[in-house]
Amino acid sequence: MQRRIARRYAAERRFRLAGLAAVLLSVAFLAFLLGSMMGNGLRGFTSTQIALKVDFPASPLVLDPDAITDQALANANLPMVTAAIADKALGPDSEALLAPTAWTAIRDAIRADPRILSQTATIHVPAATAIDLAAKGDGTPDAEAAVDRLDKAGMLSTGFNWGFLTGSDGTDPAQVGIWGAFKGSLLTMFVTLILSFPIGVATALYLEEYARKNWVTDIIEVSINNLAAVPSIIFGLLGLSIFLNLLHMPRSAALVGGLTLALMTMPVIVIAGRNAIKAVPPSIRDAALGIGASPVQVVFHHVLPLALPGILTGTIIGMARALGETAPLLMIGMRAFIATPPGGVTDPATVLPVQIFLWSDEVSKGFVEKTSAAIIVLLVFLLAMNGLAIYLRNKFERRW
Repeated sequence: MQRRIARRYAAERRFRLAGLAAVLLSVAFLAFLLGSMMGNGLRGFTSTQIALKVDFPASPLVLDPDAITDQALANANLPMVTAAIADKALGPDSEALLAPTAWTAIRDAIRADPRILSQTATIHVPAATAIDLAAKGDGTPDAEAAVDRLDKAGMLSTGFNWGFLTGSDGTDPAQVGIWGAFKGSLLTMFVTLILSFPIGVATALYLEEYARKNWVTDIIEVSINNLAAVPSIIFGLLGLSIFLNLLHMPRSAALVGGLTLALMTMPVIVIAGRNAIKAVPPSIRDAALGIGASPVQVVFHHVLPLALPGILTGTIIGMARALGETAPLLMIGMRAFIATPPGGVTDPATVLPVQIFLWSDEVSKGFVEKTSAAIIVLLVFLLAMNGLAIYLRNKFERRW
């Protein structure tokens, strides 16, 4: 008996150690993933700029300060003027030092204050990708030498890149931003929520409170459970065939993306809603009926309010899953190059996961850190949604 007890205790200690080792291994993998992502991603939120001294009166720029319009700026050939100014200030290798979109900084400065055309001003323009990477410690020897030269001249600075949070997609990694994809995700999630939530909750209520138990409801339940496990790309094919090919809805629009993700999210909401409704004790229903409430009043005045926290939690988790989906949205064409944020649900748009996919496929090395930075934004968005689900669960949960 003593030997058997000793073996049982030894087996229990081994099981406890195995569980602890599994947890530590999982934490190590997670720490490695987050560490490597943060190492690259945090640099994506910064940018390197070169202080360019511009003598506007002596420059080849011909503009009337009293007639500054977008058309006048477009006709001024600012890229060529910027190249001439940079050659004079930085030398013949200025093309390798400045980003291709450096002229936009001069355009924005003129647009903000046209009086600058009669002055000599210092304008901070974005540096080229090679210079930006070298300033962050990941450049070639030639780029590092150029960074040393610019730094000694006091012309180089690195700071937080607000343009990354307010801009949209582009071909120059120094100019790209995440706002266009973020807004597309918000619009797509809005369409998904307003479609999947009421239909999913109504389906759960009907199946649990009103539907008779027969072979029809059995088939419906099996179908819903199977739909929740269907690969997401199947819903993309469904959206492609119905919303685009059959109904001819606008391609690459948040409306079509939301409809497609609503099909994928609805089974998850139905299952979460049914489980939350089942968790409401039968005594609540019996007590409500006992005091004269109708069946409809029992459902909407008692059962649904008590089940709503669980329903909301399941809904937010389903929405978080939909937010991270890429395959179904690729199938409906939401991988277009979107240079301006969408103005509505019918405008061309992209979403964060697709934007990450597109940037990861770019050749320029500068997109590596931008991809990691976009992943951090997506993770923060997902953590915020899951945190909201936990808050709702803790705030409204009832213990019976």
